[in-house]
Amino acid sequence: MIRCAYSLLLVLLSPLLLAWMGLRARRAGGRWAVLDGTRFGRYRAAPPAAGAIWIHAVSLGETRAAQPLIRALLDRGHRVLLTHLTATGRAEGLRVYAADLDQGALQQAWLPYDFPGATRRFLRQYRPSLGVLIERELWPNLVHAAQRAGVPLVLASARLSDAALHRSQRLGGLMRQAYGGIARTYAQSLADAQRLERAGARQVSVSGNFKFDVRLDQDKAARGRAFAAQLGRRVIAIASTREGEDRVFIQAIRRVRDRAAATGAESAPPLFLLIPRHPQRFDQAAAQLQAAGLPFVRRTRLLELGDGGSSALAACRQAAVLLGDTLGEMPWYYAGSQVAIVGGSFAPLGGQNFIEASALGCPVIVGPHTAHFQQAVADAQAAGAIVQASDPDQAVRQALKWLDDPALAAQVGQAGSHWVRQHAGAVARVINGIEDLLTQRIA
Repeated sequence: MIRCAYSLLLVLLSPLLLAWMGLRARRAGGRWAVLDGTRFGRYRAAPPAAGAIWIHAVSLGETRAAQPLIRALLDRGHRVLLTHLTATGRAEGLRVYAADLDQGALQQAWLPYDFPGATRRFLRQYRPSLGVLIERELWPNLVHAAQRAGVPLVLASARLSDAALHRSQRLGGLMRQAYGGIARTYAQSLADAQRLERAGARQVSVSGNFKFDVRLDQDKAARGRAFAAQLGRRVIAIASTREGEDRVFIQAIRRVRDRAAATGAESAPPLFLLIPRHPQRFDQAAAQLQAAGLPFVRRTRLLELGDGGSSALAACRQAAVLLGDTLGEMPWYYAGSQVAIVGGSFAPLGGQNFIEASALGCPVIVGPHTAHFQQAVADAQAAGAIVQASDPDQAVRQALKWLDDPALAAQVGQAGSHWVRQHAGAVARVINGIEDLLTQRIA
């Protein structure tokens, strides 16, 4: 009865919800297909072969988080259906799995809106053997349709904050039914597991965070280190910045440059790498750098000049900032940096993944807003792998201190890489559970 009321409300509000999606698509850019038939579970193509493992990664962050799991499933010979809700997630999937898409081992699709008919038609079209929802993407009608179709669902690398738990509880039995419809839940931490159980999840266990199992492109990392060695400058990465953070970090960089000029510092100011989280903000960040009077060069320009060549090195030596306007190159950026400041945490946005930087031995600074990575931040701090700063100015000051004390910076970086290795193994635990469920389903 509660789900029926939810479905009716969803239908009544659908014009507003679709208008909101259209506005979001216009602001974000990219291909969203807001009114495409597949968003409503209507398909022109013939149904593909049944039996793929369906993985839903709503957006860019979840798509990247799911990468170790997807790669492991493909390596074991499983076919994968990968769904998204946002254009950034879909574009990342297209980029990362281009070869697997060509070979037919992986297929991409939009997840339909959570209308009862749309979710039923989606499952009837693709007939997956099992579904894996990444982190916390849970929709009541989708879960109900999967139960009716006999498709077991797994919630993997799951997290649930106190605020999200309270929102779920305010919805009463609706979300409790949805969580109760999940066959197995693999939580990132014990605290997440406890909150998920209070939300209504069954068969909850702690498997860890997929982000610790990330497979970094070692060739890109090696090229990043080689470029930094040839450049001969100290480098600070300011990575995964979100809305509103670029401006305040650009101001902090401007102040560093002004102080160095005023004091006649013997050593040149470091090169800052500014790497916005979303590609639609690359041009905006470039305009802000220009307005601040900071000489900068784009990463795409370095690639045009010949990555690692004399012209690219000369362009970087003349710049105050290297604007990271490429996708899929975080190993290059982090490996070429002596310190990483990870954004998304200097505004109330929950934080961004800092584990890649730690995995590459880069000492890390995060801001005060890390609700999405609360347990990881606490564990990393206890391991001596990261430092938390209150604002961008304090973060930049801490980064400069580490540049002046390379031994301490190396110690923090080594603690970070050791901490990441200690926490690996989440993917193996979840795959064992997936294959166990598949065996039970066959039986």
